[in-house]
Amino acid sequence: MAARSHVQDPNDRRLRPIYDYLDNGNNKMAIQQADKLLKKHKDLHCAKVLKAIGLQRTGKQEEAFAVAQEVAALEPTDDNSLQALTILYREMHRPELVTKLYEAAVRKVPSSEEYHSHLFMAYARVGEYKKMQQAGMALYKIVPKNPYYFWSVMSLVMQSISAQDEKLSKTMFLPLAQRMVEKMVKEDKIEAEAEVQLYLMILERLGKDQEALEVIRGKLGEKLTSELQSREMKCMVLYTKLIKWPECNALSRKLLLNNPDDWQFYLSYFDSLFHLIDNAWTPPADAEHCPEGPVTCLVQEAITFVEERILNEEPKGSRRLRGPYLAKLELIRRLRERGTNDEHKLGIPEDLMFQYFERFGDKPCCYSDLRIFVDLLSPERHTQFINKLMEVVPLSITTESNLALPGDVKAMQRHMFVIQFARLLGLHETLEQTRKLRLVEELMQRYKHALKFGKSCLKTELQFSDNYCLLAVHLLLDIWRQSGEEWPLWQSLALLEKSLSNSPSSAQFKLLLIRIYCLLGAFEPVVDLYTSLDAKHVQHDTIGYLLTRYAEPLGHLAAASQACNFTLRFFHSNQKDTSEYIIQAYKYGAFEKIPEFIAFRNRLNNSLHFAQVRIERMLLDLFLEANITNSLEESIKSMGLCPDEDDIPWDNLRDNRDLAVLISWDPKDRELSEGERKTSVKEERIWLQVRSLTLRLICALAAVSHTLEPKNSEKTTENGVTSKIETLRSLIQQLECVVQSEKKKDKQIVQFLVQGPPPTRMATYLESSSCRCQINAFHLVTDIYDLDVSGLDETLNVQERIANNFKSLLDQLRELFNKCKGSILEAKETECTTRPELLENLVFLVETVCIILWVSYYCGNVLRPLKSSLQKKKKKRKEINITMPIVFSSFQDYVARLQNFLSEVVNHLKELESALTALKLEELTLESHSSAEDEQKFPQTVRGKVQSSYQRSLQEIGELLRKRLDTVKSLKI
Repeated sequence: MAARSHVQDPNDRRLRPIYDYLDNGNNKMAIQQADKLLKKHKDLHCAKVLKAIGLQRTGKQEEAFAVAQEVAALEPTDDNSLQALTILYREMHRPELVTKLYEAAVRKVPSSEEYHSHLFMAYARVGEYKKMQQAGMALYKIVPKNPYYFWSVMSLVMQSISAQDEKLSKTMFLPLAQRMVEKMVKEDKIEAEAEVQLYLMILERLGKDQEALEVIRGKLGEKLTSELQSREMKCMVLYTKLIKWPECNALSRKLLLNNPDDWQFYLSYFDSLFHLIDNAWTPPADAEHCPEGPVTCLVQEAITFVEERILNEEPKGSRRLRGPYLAKLELIRRLRERGTNDEHKLGIPEDLMFQYFERFGDKPCCYSDLRIFVDLLSPERHTQFINKLMEVVPLSITTESNLALPGDVKAMQRHMFVIQFARLLGLHETLEQTRKLRLVEELMQRYKHALKFGKSCLKTELQFSDNYCLLAVHLLLDIWRQSGEEWPLWQSLALLEKSLSNSPSSAQFKLLLIRIYCLLGAFEPVVDLYTSLDAKHVQHDTIGYLLTRYAEPLGHLAAASQACNFTLRFFHSNQKDTSEYIIQAYKYGAFEKIPEFIAFRNRLNNSLHFAQVRIERMLLDLFLEANITNSLEESIKSMGLCPDEDDIPWDNLRDNRDLAVLISWDPKDRELSEGERKTSVKEERIWLQVRSLTLRLICALAAVSHTLEPKNSEKTTENGVTSKIETLRSLIQQLECVVQSEKKKDKQIVQFLVQGPPPTRMATYLESSSCRCQINAFHLVTDIYDLDVSGLDETLNVQERIANNFKSLLDQLRELFNKCKGSILEAKETECTTRPELLENLVFLVETVCIILWVSYYCGNVLRPLKSSLQKKKKKRKEINITMPIVFSSFQDYVARLQNFLSEVVNHLKELESALTALKLEELTLESHSSAEDEQKFPQTVRGKVQSSYQRSLQEIGELLRKRLDTVKSLKI
């Protein structure tokens, strides 16, 4: 709400204080000021709207909407009112109302360029492409400017993109858009590069690649100047599509002569070369090869070309370009793949990689450059190759240490490359545990020594030697993976925490700490670590899983709720933000970006992580807030949930997780494979299905009410919609199918690397028996419903089944509780051991208890009036010795035992908490498996953080169970 700096109109002067109050967040004063102004000037519409904005921002949405609609009904045309209403509707997330506002304004002032422009943008916000096309043309007729005309053309393109019928898209929308542009071309009215880009976009979508190529080569192509080599790059893409390999090759060659370091041109050069060889292409005898220049069609010519590029680089010394040297290795790789005998002409790969290391080994990029060519080395030469590299690393023994250390950053970088490459070649895997530990110690000594090179670094900069620490931690994680012992995890935490103090902005340290703390079941330190990562925008989708996956399962329920809300705010703002990006793209003529923005928005809307967080947040809210008396129905109503509807876009779900966010120097066979990625996504989808069905079952439970449906109504439908109890039965069946399908699968759990995706909760869900307990609880609802509908006299079998179900529910709860028993943290002699699975089981126990209490409340509501009615009949008949049905006594017994069970669980949690508090971890001297001075004992901070996290988990779980215990009394009938 920009304050008016130059006030001329008297109304502007009167409104100025209200604008100021709103800008400063003083909404109550803005409302008061607006009311004062309206007493004097009843017809000042803008004051009313500003008052509505104040009301909206103070939480009075309905009143604000009513005031706004009063003004909107008058169809205002003054700029102040229209802008204020636009702001209000956007804050209300009602952009469709802005279109009606400007439609009315355009009707009243049909010659206004500004109002027509605002109307077009309002349509853009809601994706009304047909109306955008019409608005664009109407605007062009009033003010014949090119941008307005091409807004209309782009709207046609968007209609084609969004059309369900691809045939309609290619036969109507795109041809019409092409004709509209060609009309401007014929009249020589094309002015801007954006208009040419749009023309090319239309031709490419129509598959008219040859025509697009002619446009680029022609006069219009001269306007493509915003990006360096934009014209050439577009030609390259089209040559590839049109299978014009001679032109593609010649253009790549020409571009490499000008820029011999551009890697993509080398790739297209080699691609086209081998296509020409495969097609047995030969240059014409008496004519030029092709319009783009000479063509390389022989391997020997390519070898000569690459070697000429290298010869040009040699005189440059330290300023050599890397591209030509890598191109030689790339050509060898391709020749080897094709099984030809020409690779020896280029040299021995090992020698070429060694020479590359000599030239560029002091650059951090040397590892990523050579990594892709590691397969060119013969396995039996790996150790010799590393030794050969080490021989040329300038290290010297100092008085401080017997270890040969680098004298400067460049020497350190060379040594670090050798260690990284040794790991890539698998040489670390073959080491025995004692040798691995010696290497860890050596790496940490080198890390500590090299800190002096970064003394002048700012806190926001990384230390040059950080990768030494990461390599040491990766070795410790190898030991943990192979031995199954916990001490390497504790030692890793100690090293990372210490190193983080030297590089406070190191994302890699923080991400590894997050993963390892979660492996130990300690979530409390993760919150601060993730916050300090300062994740921006789309990162909440790509790395947010690291936070949301563990928050609730490890018992940090409040933090889980905050994490989910924070993540959902990003996804919900995506829709509004993307609309603004699209509008800016129209304004500045960046037409090619508009489909990208829409694809981006759709990808986020269909995000697997978004669906997971949304379901988990709603479940968490119900478990935390919905008590068993009356707020379950209210909570579900406020969430707008319906058990019949599954609003997850299962067919379009996208896994946007960045599973390579953690750096790794592991051999290629240990990297996360495509198969493992697919396995992880499949597991995540199945777990989402389980959680979604659980949520819908809870909604169905709330929807089923014994007072709403008449007898035998389970077989009835209303307007073709299945009755509520049938919905519940259907959902139980679906959940049982998923669970049974998972139980039948191979019991072997896929163990991903620490750098890979975390596993889902499915294994714990199945093993803890909480799934069986929850499903049986929902089955109990259907039995109680049958009892309610059919009456006591006709349901003796059902009553017996209900009584047995009450007993089995308690037995299953007891079985689940037994899997929660044990010490979460123990200090034995020189080692700390943890059992984080106990926390996950406790959380499943809490969730199951919540569901059972909601089911029990429903049972009580059905049984209470039945018992009361039976007692009244007794009194009327004056019968004393009538036996009460078994269902009443079994329910009373069940409630009493349930209360005792919950008391036992609460006491157990208190004991666990007391045992944790009694552990004096800071007094322990836990021996390190390394003799380095810094690692003689685990830092107190790490032990303290883990202990504190466990205490917080137990406190939050215990508090929730105590609340649930207090409500059990209301179950008695």
